[in-house]
Amino acid sequence: MEKTVYNSFPLHPECPDVRRLADNPAEALLRAEADIVAAENAAEFDRYRTLEDLEEAQQDGRGVTRRTFVVGAAATATALATAQFVTTSASFAATKTGTLIHVFLYGGLDGLSLIAPDNDAVLAKARPDLLLGNDSLALDRGFKLTSAFKPLEKWLTAGQLGFIPAASDERLSRSHFQAADACNLGGLPNETGGRGWLDGLVDNLGKGTAFRSVGIGSTLPRSLVGNNGALSLNNVGSLRLNGDERFRAATEKAIKGLFTGINHPVEEAVQEGMGALATAQRLAAKPYQPVEGVTYEGVGNAFKQLAQLIKGGANVRVATVGMGGYDTHENQGTTAGGQLHRRLNELASAMAAFFTDLGPQAADVTIMVSSEFGRRVGSNSGGTDHGHGGVVTLLSGKKLAGSVLGNWNGLDKLDSGDVPENNNMFNIYGAVAQGRFGLTNAEVDKVFPRQKYAPMKLYA
Repeated sequence: MEKTVYNSFPLHPECPDVRRLADNPAEALLRAEADIVAAENAAEFDRYRTLEDLEEAQQDGRGVTRRTFVVGAAATATALATAQFVTTSASFAATKTGTLIHVFLYGGLDGLSLIAPDNDAVLAKARPDLLLGNDSLALDRGFKLTSAFKPLEKWLTAGQLGFIPAASDERLSRSHFQAADACNLGGLPNETGGRGWLDGLVDNLGKGTAFRSVGIGSTLPRSLVGNNGALSLNNVGSLRLNGDERFRAATEKAIKGLFTGINHPVEEAVQEGMGALATAQRLAAKPYQPVEGVTYEGVGNAFKQLAQLIKGGANVRVATVGMGGYDTHENQGTTAGGQLHRRLNELASAMAAFFTDLGPQAADVTIMVSSEFGRRVGSNSGGTDHGHGGVVTLLSGKKLAGSVLGNWNGLDKLDSGDVPENNNMFNIYGAVAQGRFGLTNAEVDKVFPRQKYAPMKLYA
């Protein structure tokens, strides 16, 4: 096979030969083009203030056309580990403060294994093998809490841990995929246009950094999909430029040069993205050290990334953490040593470590934990089948109105064997966000299409 030879020719007095810029020809051309733009902008900056000026300059053989600009933008996106840049050009009123973290438990959590009415005759008959143990913690309104949540007892006592039982929506089926999708979107796909509810929430939060919406994990959850360019990352250090380390600084300089002084929305987006890269690399420059006595294990490693971002000043507004293993058709194990008890204890330990690590900054953070649906009231030989009426958990730096929140009408009248819906799932989501960020009812209404928001008192 004939070997391709790349000709060596000077592109500009200030620009070295193409083949010297990078091992990869495409990356080399990108950097060469950036050097051209940077050099010419220095001499004729005013001519490059707008894309129209760029096109006019190109007619004289001096500039970059709209077409080559778009090609450059595509190449830039390819060169980055992530193209999920956030533009903050939208103008809002005062920026809302604080952070809301949505933890989604995939599989359908059996809410009655988390909290349950104490000494309930219906439960004693329907699930005698899945009752909460004598080591459970006492809650308001005659409820008790699984001992798996003992790591959070400090916050329960302080009035910062609460639970909303009988949470569901009539649009949620018993299908994992359908129900999880609807919960993440805040409604059905045809109602939301496929846009996640957290992305809609971000519209109300004002200006922010590229880290204002973050999904911890390798895949961006549906709740963050939409117009605001959320970041998805496994760890803070994973947000970086791809390619050979030798050319990383030059590539960063090239990208900044390409998208400076063009008077176009993409300029701000790219600059925000480069700022995110710089922040991530600053935070990842040395191993993160939680406060003394705090260790992160299991799902706690996701919270560790958020702690690093929040304490590092990344200004996270909304974030997501996913945790699987809650589809307990058999071997559910509600009491100490059981399968579900272990999963819940891992979650509680992670949340406790996170709030301890944040210290005073935890005052500005709320964690909301939910799942796609609850499970049947009756036991299925040691497990439970898909149902409705789940539980939403809140851990907040802001004091709550009680440890058991919302409506509860008991279990005397079940919904075809399920816990009936006493509290609408999306009203809960909205009320959590409203209390965290100080939103108006009208602002919450916009987040959930086809859902008339009914406020709930969750915070003290």
